[in-house]
Amino acid sequence: MLSAETEPRIAEAFSKHGQSQVLRHIDALPSRGRAEFLAQLAEVDLALIARLVAAGGEAKMDYSRIAPAPYVALGASNADARAHGESLLRAGKVAAFTVAGGQGTRLGWRGPKGTYPATVVTGKPLFRVFAEQIAAAEKRYGCAIPWYIMTSPLNDADTRAFFKDNNWFGRNPADTFLFPQGTMPSITFDGKLMLETPGSLAVNPDGHGGAIRALHHSGALEDMQARGIAHMSYFQVDNPLVKIVDPVFLGLHAQSAHSSGEMSSKMVAKRDAAEKVGVFCDVGGGKTGVVEYSDMPAELTGSVDAKGALRFNAGSIAIHAIALAFMERLTAGGEGTGFALPFHRAKKKVPYWCDAQMKTVEPAEPNAIKFEAFVFDALALTAKSLVMETARVEEFAPIKNASGDDSPASSHQIQSNRNGAWLEKFGVRVPRRANGDVDARIEILAETALEAEDLAEAELPKQIAAGAEVVI
Repeated sequence: MLSAETEPRIAEAFSKHGQSQVLRHIDALPSRGRAEFLAQLAEVDLALIARLVAAGGEAKMDYSRIAPAPYVALGASNADARAHGESLLRAGKVAAFTVAGGQGTRLGWRGPKGTYPATVVTGKPLFRVFAEQIAAAEKRYGCAIPWYIMTSPLNDADTRAFFKDNNWFGRNPADTFLFPQGTMPSITFDGKLMLETPGSLAVNPDGHGGAIRALHHSGALEDMQARGIAHMSYFQVDNPLVKIVDPVFLGLHAQSAHSSGEMSSKMVAKRDAAEKVGVFCDVGGGKTGVVEYSDMPAELTGSVDAKGALRFNAGSIAIHAIALAFMERLTAGGEGTGFALPFHRAKKKVPYWCDAQMKTVEPAEPNAIKFEAFVFDALALTAKSLVMETARVEEFAPIKNASGDDSPASSHQIQSNRNGAWLEKFGVRVPRRANGDVDARIEILAETALEAEDLAEAELPKQIAAGAEVVI
């Protein structure tokens, strides 16, 4: 609860920074609305906003300096890395971290995206897919794997209710830590803060890079410290094939021979030059970065080597291993001023309160600037960052769009393709179409297998009929 002396200090601070316009309706607000608005204003880092406004546009990247990022190629022998990663897991040094702030709006789904039914036969929601995989890994390695989930202000309550309604998916509730993503105020093109209603600022989520700020602000980093966590496995909520606990990747990440152990990434080879994924690049000085597909010059996007293969083929799939100590360094000094990642600017359509119309207006054209941080910008802050290639069919089947690429249909096909390939390794005859896709709907439970080799001890059918639905 804010004290009576707080309001004058807030008003003075906003006036000092030339942002007093947001207080123009405060005297008309009811007492509760006034208190909530002041609490929101008290969280605004005015010094940070002033620096972002003064900075103007972002510095342009010198694309003449970038080169394809080196990476650990698919199929490389990594027995030592696996052993090291497994030792970290058995020692309880690894946590899972899911970025789950999105809604299922683009999918026609009402609710958090993590509640969307994702598996090919049973239709398990994404959150259950991840929970069951974590539980299977906990059983395998004899340890607790705490799960940190970043929601958004929009879906936090619904996400918490979903976990409670599902009895935390059979896991210990104390091992799941939910916290909302932070926000950043939107500003007009001339640098002014905006109102969405007379008693609330126009704000936007602070980007997936804001996960780092949210980990600090929520107390999640402190909780990890208390548990003895050293590394976290970072992934986004829309990918049901993510391998949350990958001992090989964790081992490569944590071994000094391969990286500084601060932040590492997985990649898949791009399908083609036009695929809309960021690309891992050497951005100069041996530093790794991700260049967004929309920013990459066409001559680089389409450039090929002497064999005709894409030079910039290392597609980012938003899977990282991140050291707790590195996260603490990036947030040293607390909120805003101590946050190491840059904020990117984007011109967007932002709903705003119009005094003349006495209502919130939805603009037809971009009318404001949103600030977002990208988690992959942290890669350039490491001493040495590792990128590891993985097979698309093994770990990347995102559900983003209602149809076409990265849709439920495409994800289901990739899931069946992966599971069919696993079964074929053990002699199961699996039907395939002319294009190579599996002609059946196949689902393998996490408790049955976390990787193909686990099926060696499973009871498997001799063959699967075309068009069949199979759960193993």
